[in-house]
Amino acid sequence: MSTDNDQARWTAVDAYVTDLLAPADDALTAALADSEAAGLPRIAVAPNQGKLLHLLAVTQGARRILEIGTLGGYSTIWLARALPADGRLITLEYSPVHADVARRNLARAGLDTIVEVRTGAALDTLSKLEAEGAGPFDLVFIDADKVNNPHYVAWALKLSRPGTLVIVDNVVRGGAVATPHPDDPAITGTREMFELVAREPRLDATAFQTVGTKGYDGLLIARVTA
Repeated sequence: MSTDNDQARWTAVDAYVTDLLAPADDALTAALADSEAAGLPRIAVAPNQGKLLHLLAVTQGARRILEIGTLGGYSTIWLARALPADGRLITLEYSPVHADVARRNLARAGLDTIVEVRTGAALDTLSKLEAEGAGPFDLVFIDADKVNNPHYVAWALKLSRPGTLVIVDNVVRGGAVATPHPDDPAITGTREMFELVAREPRLDATAFQTVGTKGYDGLLIARVTA
């Protein structure tokens, strides 16, 4: 269990790293401010985590990105800035209110021409993407309701190609993922996701724990091999 002193130390280190390596600009700052003003939950990725997503997308040479869970579009901005001029990012958001905030934030950042925000239950939208032939995507970032994480990873596989990178956020759950918690659907969904990835021969994956301004959690990163 982390203490207040631990959290203060983690936050201070994040601030130091962010100031040097992932400084905010007007569009990112405004995206967070507008999200808070609209009453969105304060669960966007931290700036240094946003920079990590950006670097992974650049390293991947991504031209087509799928994001499941938009919130106010903060992580979307980081990812979309990694795309070439003719790239495309589709991001899925359940809440119409959140989606409207994200669209405004993306337009302010000058990214509305390459980013499409689709509203509705992601599992419904994903089936529509498949019917449209929207894939394959080069990178999939999953940061939505944790109950459906196994389904989102399964859909990421359907909409991928060999070499696609799949990233799942919030997979450590403050350490609670290590033991069953039958009364917590988010932990159950996350554990089912890990089990799916472990037995899926088309995925080569790892996960790691993180600490920082967002507390104690972690990421899963998987590469589609076939």
